[in-house]
Amino acid sequence: MLENIINYLVSLVADWGYLGIFLLMALESSFFPFPSEVVMIPAGYLVYTGQMNLYLAFGAGTLGSLAGAIFNYYLCYFFGRAFILKYGKYIGITDEKMAKFERFFNKYGEISTFNCRLIPGIRQYISLPAGLAKMNIFTFSLYTTLGAGIWVAILIAIGYYIGDQKELIKEYLTQITICLLIAVAIITIIYLYIQKRSKK
Repeated sequence: MLENIINYLVSLVADWGYLGIFLLMALESSFFPFPSEVVMIPAGYLVYTGQMNLYLAFGAGTLGSLAGAIFNYYLCYFFGRAFILKYGKYIGITDEKMAKFERFFNKYGEISTFNCRLIPGIRQYISLPAGLAKMNIFTFSLYTTLGAGIWVAILIAIGYYIGDQKELIKEYLTQITICLLIAVAIITIIYLYIQKRSKK
């Protein structure tokens, strides 16, 4: 069933154009977790074939990610943890997962809203603890946009250069994910070091 839904979503990218990219990335970044690859890689391929503009596709994907993240942020900001746990179970957000996201956010601070946008499987949910903590919305939006923009650019590039070669896409995504995890670790260490120094 999920595969059918994803195939339907992919067709929307071609049929709805930039609006489709925006709406699907907003969904991907909020309460309906599905791979952003199924949206932005086809978009990158359409850029390659000349059917889409690179900057508009990038802008639609990044702004869509930001819109979905802000939606999650305000869900927790206004309704709290209990609301998310009550209804989040229908989309896979358990008490254990929520506690994990909160611990991660509390440990690594606001920079986690940037870092986690680069980590598959986590990026959709880091907005929740940020909303619970009532993080400054401007800072949240800035970090989220930066992180989402990098990820969107990577997916568009993959689609542009190897858009219809599924095996190569899988291989490159694995390699890129490993590199991003290393980069996230380095950025976090530097951020925590700077924070520690500034408190002295």
